[in-house]
Amino acid sequence: MTEPRLTPEMITMYGTGWCPDCRRSKRWLEENKVAFVYVDIDAVADGAEFVKSVNNGNRSVPTIVFPDGTKLVEPSNIELAEKVG
Repeated sequence: MTEPRLTPEMITMYGTGWCPDCRRSKRWLEENKVAFVYVDIDAVADGAEFVKSVNNGNRSVPTIVFPDGTKLVEPSNIELAEKVG
């Protein structure tokens, strides 16, 4: 399996399959036809390390990174809508 890579022009969502907030955020992005790369931090070791590095050592998911470098951690649908536009 090829590991997804963070790219400056693509939203990258770091999450897990067992997290209800991750499933909700992923579903919201898909339903609103927002292009993104999904990184399952349980399957991609670098993904878990990245999440911990930007969340003070915590595995807080979803962590969503935007092309402008900003991050949303555990965002609501309203926060996603405001950020995506």
